[in-house]
Amino acid sequence: MNPQTHESLWLDGRHTVDLPELGRICGLSSKEILELMEYGALAPLNAQPQPPVFSTRCIAPLRQAASIRSDFDVDIFTVAILLGYINRISELEKQLRALHAQLPSHLHVHIQREGPASWHEAHAGLKAP
Repeated sequence: MNPQTHESLWLDGRHTVDLPELGRICGLSSKEILELMEYGALAPLNAQPQPPVFSTRCIAPLRQAASIRSDFDVDIFTVAILLGYINRISELEKQLRALHAQLPSHLHVHIQREGPASWHEAHAGLKAP
């Protein structure tokens, strides 16, 4: 499987990944992933303890939390907390998009988001010569 196909499967929650593969993809050891499971921050799909299998849906937030861990040198317990917040924010954003889609077009309000603007937003007013 080529890397692009492999990465596109992460967004598709219908696929699964085992513990060693999840660790390799996210840059965490198997021991660290087991700790995240103990903290309740990461849940395998199967109820049996061995071997754990995970939905590919958990890869993106886990990679984000692992990246923050690397950048700020935080412990695995903090990664568990971060993972919970990342998942919660993602769920709230999904709910907000669904509610926004239900509004009539004349009631749509531009929501100012925090953080850096994308290139397209920053240059929306520019016209080509």
